[in-house]
Amino acid sequence: MDRLIAAEVFVTIVERGSLTAAADALDMSRAMVTRNLAQMEEWSAARLLHRSTRRLSLTSAGEITLARCRQLLEVAGQMAVLDGAEADTPRGLLRLACAQFLAQHVLGAAVTEYLRRYPQTAVDLVVDARAVNLVEERIDLAVRITNELDPNLISRPLGICESVVCASPAYLDAHGAPQRVEDLAVHNCLTYSYFGKSLWNFTDTKTNERISVPVSGNLSANESMALLSAAREGAGVALQPLFAVAHLIKSGHLVRVLPRYLPQTLGIHGIYSSRRQMPLALRTMLDFLIDWFATRQAAMSYTS
Repeated sequence: MDRLIAAEVFVTIVERGSLTAAADALDMSRAMVTRNLAQMEEWSAARLLHRSTRRLSLTSAGEITLARCRQLLEVAGQMAVLDGAEADTPRGLLRLACAQFLAQHVLGAAVTEYLRRYPQTAVDLVVDARAVNLVEERIDLAVRITNELDPNLISRPLGICESVVCASPAYLDAHGAPQRVEDLAVHNCLTYSYFGKSLWNFTDTKTNERISVPVSGNLSANESMALLSAAREGAGVALQPLFAVAHLIKSGHLVRVLPRYLPQTLGIHGIYSSRRQMPLALRTMLDFLIDWFATRQAAMSYTS
């Protein structure tokens, strides 16, 4: 944790009167503010604030620490910054979290290209299906696909994720292809634990009607790559991100079904802890991923 940032957070908490007000003023998540305060108390080896339901007040150690933090920030403000190209060169390590299918089908290639463009950077890719805690696990950027973001998180939209309903030729030969979305109720649907576990949502492209269909099957998983593999082997009907299955549909290993009905589109978001003093490597990574997703979205669009 950066001591300069922690000092700024502590001073802002005192000046604004609460952790929530400090988070708003600093454009930082509440969790990140709490983490910085805890780190400042650890460095000071003392409790810095008395906290009650109504107000905060400084301890004696807090009074001393506040004065020192203000001195530190004043000195930091007088420091010269890097000049020219040195200041504009991304550098350092980024810890980036995402799910396995994102890592395999998108971010593995995207990160490789980013590192070629910015050779003084490095990336530690943390692959996990669960939503990681950015502060506790020291993640600089998490890439998530969802339409239900926590409003307390700081995020930037990177793109959209279109999905497709598909099955293997062998499964369709044995069970027939669904003609309407309602037919999915009698098919073996492979469901994802974190999205669409028992209900798949569609829009009818002819009528613009929104339709929700209950689905079930004998296989569910908390990792969509397992479901994709099972669908390819003929286990059932799967709802998968278009970027994960486009090449399998093109090669004939999977067949898109129900083309009249578009599955719900999800947002792809970059989640991070604070907009304040954002490292150049993180800012350039966000810009890079926006361009990356836009390029591939155009290439894989349903209308292409």
